[in-house]
Amino acid sequence: MADSPTRVTRPLSPHLQIYRPLFTMMMSIVHRITGGALYFGTVILVWWLLAAATSPGAYATFSGIAGSWLGMLILFGFTWALLHHALGGIRHFLWDFLIGFGANERVLLAKATLAGSVALTLLIWIIGLAVKG
Repeated sequence: MADSPTRVTRPLSPHLQIYRPLFTMMMSIVHRITGGALYFGTVILVWWLLAAATSPGAYATFSGIAGSWLGMLILFGFTWALLHHALGGIRHFLWDFLIGFGANERVLLAKATLAGSVALTLLIWIIGLAVKG
């Protein structure tokens, strides 16, 4: 038998310590995290609907918790997660039509997703708080 060349020791699977974090990689991770966070936000939405359908006391309890600083912070985060995930979904939809696959286009779409989600969240909350008074 012929001598085989010596094998180079490599990791079994590439991992985060191997790769340099790229903006698009981080946005992909955030897209997955926001998708998971939306499950918990849906529980809040169901709680709100059940409280509204049940009794004035149940709705007052929900309103008191949701109107606290912690409740508002959670609702603000839910709003951002929803918008960020939706805009990320639009980005993936564009990719389904083979639009935006260039290196510069991918980064531009990722930055637009982040900037758009922050801007839309702030706009929604500014309008909502202005209407509330």
